[in-house]
Amino acid sequence: MKAHHPLPAAAIFDMDGVLVDSNPFHLQKWVDLLTEHGIAFNHAELPRLILGSRNDTALRHFFGPNITAGESHRLSEELEARFRKAFKPHARPLPGLEALIEECHTANLPIALASSAMMKNIEFVVDALDFRRFFAYLASGDHVTHPKPDPEIYLKAADLLGIPPRDCIAFEDSFVGVAAACNAGMKCVGIASTFPIDELRAQTKAALVVASFEDLTLARLRKLFDSN
Repeated sequence: MKAHHPLPAAAIFDMDGVLVDSNPFHLQKWVDLLTEHGIAFNHAELPRLILGSRNDTALRHFFGPNITAGESHRLSEELEARFRKAFKPHARPLPGLEALIEECHTANLPIALASSAMMKNIEFVVDALDFRRFFAYLASGDHVTHPKPDPEIYLKAADLLGIPPRDCIAFEDSFVGVAAACNAGMKCVGIASTFPIDELRAQTKAALVVASFEDLTLARLRKLFDSN
């Protein structure tokens, strides 16, 4: 008789707004850049336009579709260098995150990261938290053609782990991120660290939305798969 292994079989985490409360710093780097270039923007709409998205997508929105790949790369590198410098003194895990990751790690649950950020930022954050030991794979926006909400990065992470997407649990804080994980066929937990909890519940297909990781345990995550 084939042994039954409890689900989820793997956990995949986004980074900004999930591992760390970095999104205020990402917003500020964009405010500074757009202001310096004299580009008008709506402060209230900015979070939805940039958070969870790859820089090249946001740069085309603000600088126009004809921005060259070279200029996009230069501006992206400038943005992220600013972010790393500003955020470094503030790098710490979100409340409850380390306990959940430790629980998953102790249970031998494979763990990966799937972030739209460039690999320089991912390695910077993971090392600042001393979390590299937890992650079997780090998948970045540099490794995919199609940005979130396309499921490519989550499908890539699941493939690297060797786990079917339907057996994975994903953790996201943004609308495009939740959509990407759900589009990949994964169950997704929305973390209300960036957007209001009621909006995440009403406007996404997340299997569960919580205020913070302090509301989560591996046992609670397993209940999401009880109907499988």
